[in-house]
Amino acid sequence: MMGVNYILNIQINRWRTILEREFMDYDVVIVGAGPAGLAAACRLKQVNADITVCVVEKGSEVGAHILSGAVLEPSALNELFPDWKELGAPLHSPVTGDEIFVFTGPEKRIKVPGLFAPKTMHNKGNYVISLGKLCRWLAEQAENLGVEVFPGFAASEVLYGDNNEVLGIATGDMGVSHNGEQKASYMQGMELRAKYTLFSEGCRGHLGKQLIAKYSLDAGKDPQHYGIGIKELWKIPAEQHQAGLVVHSAGWPLDESKSLGGGFLYHLEDNQVALGLITNLSYTNPHVSPYDEFQRYKHHPEIAKHLKGGERLTYGARALLKGGLQSQPKMSFPGGLLIGDDAGTLNFAKIKGSHTAMKSGMVAAETVAQALAAEQQNTDLQEYAAAYKASWAYKELHMQRNFGPAQHKFGNIIGSAYAFIDINIFNGKLPWTMSDKIADHDTLKPASECAKIDYPKYDGVLSFDKASSVFMSNTNHEEDQPCHLVLADPDMPINKNLELYDEPAQRYCPAGVYEVVANDDGSKRFQINAQNCVHCKTCDIKEPSQNINWVTPEGAGGPNYPNM
Repeated sequence: MMGVNYILNIQINRWRTILEREFMDYDVVIVGAGPAGLAAACRLKQVNADITVCVVEKGSEVGAHILSGAVLEPSALNELFPDWKELGAPLHSPVTGDEIFVFTGPEKRIKVPGLFAPKTMHNKGNYVISLGKLCRWLAEQAENLGVEVFPGFAASEVLYGDNNEVLGIATGDMGVSHNGEQKASYMQGMELRAKYTLFSEGCRGHLGKQLIAKYSLDAGKDPQHYGIGIKELWKIPAEQHQAGLVVHSAGWPLDESKSLGGGFLYHLEDNQVALGLITNLSYTNPHVSPYDEFQRYKHHPEIAKHLKGGERLTYGARALLKGGLQSQPKMSFPGGLLIGDDAGTLNFAKIKGSHTAMKSGMVAAETVAQALAAEQQNTDLQEYAAAYKASWAYKELHMQRNFGPAQHKFGNIIGSAYAFIDINIFNGKLPWTMSDKIADHDTLKPASECAKIDYPKYDGVLSFDKASSVFMSNTNHEEDQPCHLVLADPDMPINKNLELYDEPAQRYCPAGVYEVVANDDGSKRFQINAQNCVHCKTCDIKEPSQNINWVTPEGAGGPNYPNM
């Protein structure tokens, strides 16, 4: 991968200085080396090899911040690289079977016959993969096509022109102390200027959030809805391994708190199992801890039997989008596009978003290439809306548009029954579109109105404490830097949230970032352990007063997932 040394040594002849900040010019700058951004980069070069393309990635390497289930539907990959098998794409475990359960208690379950499952949950023809590995492979293909990929640099600022158009991005300064002073290691960020900028930061993108607000891209749309996915990767005994087996569950333990979501367990290659629990962030009880719900989930016999005698390899967490078409913002604005999860393209009915993210990036690339060929730059590419609407990705999301709202309205079981009728029988053509107007941060009830949850102690075999889990995520930040978790009102956690909600940040964060601790005089203070942050964005989403703003820390900080 081309990284820091490449930037400083090889490309230095391309830098110019204006107002003390160095800059580089490209035709297209892409923010985020996930499936959408890398697919867009590759497609741009396939359409026109002369287009100059740069991908900037805040993780220490491509894939470092990537976390997904992941079962991949190869539709977009087939279009982008029809010869992906010959090129060595890391798709080694075709799905060999689907199992769907309703957990009716800590030891009970009902197996759902495949005939009665929504067809979106059928995975024949798909692959169990590591999305991090796939992104690293896509980055290699992009570099082979002439794309410049710069990991370890966080896009921290959008650059605007005199007419309010996007002109590119600036990377964050390095070597700034906690109190804002320049350290000996200080290195100023640089500007990456572009004729068009594509934002593919993933769910709740920092800059995407700003762009949606600035240009009112979500006007007339439902609020976006989210879940938090908490995942572990295990190595299990060979005799227990069933390559390609896909297991999904609903019900316990989340149903005990009337929360929504579900579990997954996927058998990859090399005797590895990926498992996790998605907790919808629409939950109402502030005592809910998604982390502890996941620890409980692993103790269900139907899950525990897969892990018996196994070893936990790594841990991670990431928010995911589930609002669907009803929550998708306008994707174009002067000078750029939102693509992938920055624009909400995940198909929650399938619990898959990589294929739709890639397709959104590919359509974006074709739209941008046409504009560049017509000698346009920094315009509002409104034609993207029509191109995206004509794609199979949009049509797929339209067919399954009512799945998420039905889950919220009716719950997992009845909502899934509705989905069966809507999708399997009517093929998504029922003449209405359901809506969900309540934002996830508005759903919490006062703690006094909700039952406390007595989560069991961790056994160190299947369940583990947060500190050991964060250690296994390989998370690290430069300690002496400005806190990237910014409170609009520093007093609100103690003065309002503690009394009203028992300060839910203590529980919705899966990494132990937020604590309420006692001072020597007996008073309470809100402590932020930013070093622990795994960049899941849950705090930015679920904080009931929207008091926490997640901003980019120094580049290369955060988790370093090997194969998530």
